[in-house]
Formats: sequence, C-alpha cells, structure tokens
Amino acid sequence: METLVLSQSFEPVARVPWQRAVMLIVQGKVEVVEEYEDRVVRSVTVEIRMPSVIRFIRGLRRRPKGVKFSRENVYLRDHCRCQYCGIKVTRPEATYDHVLPRAQGGKTSWENIVIACVPCNQKKGNRTPEQARMALRTAPMKPKKVPEAMHLTFLFEKGMPMSWAKFLRDVAYWHVELQE
Repeated sequence: METLVLSQSFEPVARVPWQRAVMLIVQGKVEVVEEYEDRVVRSVTVEIRMPSVIRFIRGLRRRPKGVKFSRENVYLRDHCRCQYCGIKVTRPEATYDHVLPRAQGGKTSWENIVIACVPCNQKKGNRTPEQARMALRTAPMKPKKVPEAMHLTFLFEKGMPMSWAKFLRDVAYWHVELQE
C-alpha cells in the first residue's frame, strides 16, 4: 500500500510505502490530507488510519545534484525528437542510438547517446553518422538541469486510490483527442 506525498503547495512529489509515511507523520514533518477508509495501523498504544495522501508542512529544500543519466532524461534532453531527421517520436517508438557504436569503442554516456526514430536507427546501423552519411541535429551533451517536462510524470492511472485523483492529472486528459 502506497501513500502519495505532496509538497507544501500541494504538488505531487513522490509515492512512498505507508510505513515511510507513518514515520514522517511521527517525526512531525508532514500532515495527513487523506486517509484510507478501510485500513488501520495499530501499535500497542496507538491506532491510526493508514495515510493515503500526506503533505509536507515546510517547503522542501532542493539539493543541487547532477542530472541522472536515464532513458527518460535523454528523451527529454532531445526534446522528444529524432536527432537525425527531426521528427517527433513518442516514448514507445523512441530508440536510443550510440553515436559512436559500441562495436567501434563507443561508450554509453550522455555525450554518445541520442534519441532516434526506428527508420533512422536502422539506416545508421552499426556505423558512425559520417559513415552512414547522416547528420546529427545537435551534439549530445550532459544537461545542467532536468528539463521541466519531468513535472508531468505524476498522472492518475487506473488502479490508483481514488483519494489521489484530485491531486494528480488524469492520463486521459493528455491522450484524449481535442475537439475543434
């Protein structure tokens, strides 16, 4: 069972196990916003309803840290576009291409990985862009900060507790065709 964690300004920041949520409550760092109606946590002396949604009482201090090297962050760094032809690529259709192929000594790093559509990745094959006569739109580099799009990753999905719905956006909101 998980608990949704909100910032002081009611923005979703994490999902944590209920045990961690109870610890944050006991430490006085958070307040309970919503509880599970049918779940109770008992100790020898205390009985409380299991928290469904909690909120930090004070603002969170953001520690400056490096951007994590992940597929999601590479996808966001490249603005969801194939770095060879420039078309917009959805996450399921995106492939990750080694600019200098591993077979030729290329490493898996910020500076050697780009987003590519399937046709461009297949066309390039196990060659460098120069060998394949393809040009990179931008040189891959490590970003200094996580792109803003990361804030849209907390979406309400089927199977989540209904008490989370008013704090998370509905997946359908982003995927439904708009009327003209």
